Amino acid sequence: MNKLIDKPSGETGGKPPVKKTVRSTASAPHEVRIIGCQWKRTKLKVADKPGLRPTPDRVRETLFNWLGQDLTGWRCIDPFAGTGALGFEAASRGATEVRMLEHDTHLVDQLKRVQAQLQASGTQIVRGDGVAALKQLSAGSMNAIFLDPPFDSALFEPALMAAGRAVAPDGFVYLEAPVKWTDEQLLPAGLALYRHLKAGAVHAHLLRRIAV
Repeated sequence: MNKLIDKPSGETGGKPPVKKTVRSTASAPHEVRIIGCQWKRTKLKVADKPGLRPTPDRVRETLFNWLGQDLTGWRCIDPFAGTGALGFEAASRGATEVRMLEHDTHLVDQLKRVQAQLQASGTQIVRGDGVAALKQLSAGSMNAIFLDPPFDSALFEPALMAAGRAVAPDGFVYLEAPVKWTDEQLLPAGLALYRHLKAGAVHAHLLRRIAV
């Protein structure tokens, strides 16, 4: 099993601490770009929606370096799709199936326009509840699960619990959060920290199933 990242001193078990939402004085980007492979440099519009926070280019580039760049044949799900940056990036890198869930009607329509523009036949875009969709997946059926819920929501724990069941034994769960999650906090979901990056207010985690 891969050696886990050391935890910084002062971290404790239990639920992650509640943090106040940090409001940036900088404007949110109005577009992000697909970084690699088939649709490299394609720009995706970012709607002006409260709380919409696309994964920064630098973080996405690091994430897909961690995943090994080539996702040919992978089955993936992005249950909090937003702009679709993670899901379309996975599809651009060869993922056979990418499911994207989003509850906002306007964002779903925008995702479908991008899907048509790219002719992304391997993507499925559905308006619905991301956590419910995770719970409906067959156990061990996903190679990659991208979790990027609203930072001020209570969706982290239920999403992680469902993802821990749905991810394949050799698969990955990506978690984007306002705080770093520890192995003790991840244990109930059957997950452990594999990689971690902090970029500004974002903590990016790559998680793997605990070997049993």
